[in-house]
Amino acid sequence: MRLVLAALAVLAGSPVLAQEGVSSCLAIADRLPGVRFAQLGAAPPQRAAQARVGDTVRITYAAHATYVVESPEGIRLATDYAGHAGPGPLPDIVTMNKAHGTHYTDYPDPAIGTVLRGWNPAGGAAKHNVTVGDVLVRNVPTDINRYGTFEADGNSIFVVEVAGLCIGHLGHLHHMLTDEDYAAIGRLDVLMVPVDGSWTMSQRGMGEIAERLHSSVVLPMHRFRTPIERFLEQIPDFAVERRAERSIELSARTLPRQPTVIILQGV
Repeated sequence: MRLVLAALAVLAGSPVLAQEGVSSCLAIADRLPGVRFAQLGAAPPQRAAQARVGDTVRITYAAHATYVVESPEGIRLATDYAGHAGPGPLPDIVTMNKAHGTHYTDYPDPAIGTVLRGWNPAGGAAKHNVTVGDVLVRNVPTDINRYGTFEADGNSIFVVEVAGLCIGHLGHLHHMLTDEDYAAIGRLDVLMVPVDGSWTMSQRGMGEIAERLHSSVVLPMHRFRTPIERFLEQIPDFAVERRAERSIELSARTLPRQPTVIILQGV
């Protein structure tokens, strides 16, 4: 079983700013048969990092599989960081996956306070549970399993908890998820999903995951030249919005009532 119950960070970061946190997105775990409630740390479940539900989070599509999440307190996090995250200040936090060189860098800028690798260079699964300012980041390990190459726990799904929102980035996901995986992920209000259909998983597989997570907002990424319609056909009950901007602002109070795929400019 790969259930993340208590995870201490393996990271490069400030001991003052980067701390162990308590997830507020894991209550779903007690509704799955045979799965215990997934609690991080010794404290009872509570709002992570002093989240205020009315606050707004800005999400910007940078490139490929990189989104930049900006918290109400100004903390910037870049997903699948390969050395660049578009214009703006350097991220405070970066997450990385190692399936390809476009998803990580061996030489992140030393000014980045918190670098979270989706794999453990020392072997075994990476385990992250880090709070920086008003942002909590944790991971759920997944396997690399593509074209005959298998590496257990070689990548991670990262979950970002900020301002009452639960934001998940599937990374370079190669396989379907188990009940234990879903329990460890918990509730996701926003889902960032690769839709290439070849280098990661099929559009059908990604559609099944998106349907089960039933997130309010789905943000496609990692598309290459694949027609986005192939992914959309797998989740016909989701609304679709195409935006002319690269950024979107979301809050816990303004999430769409119907699950919606939002396609930002550049995707």
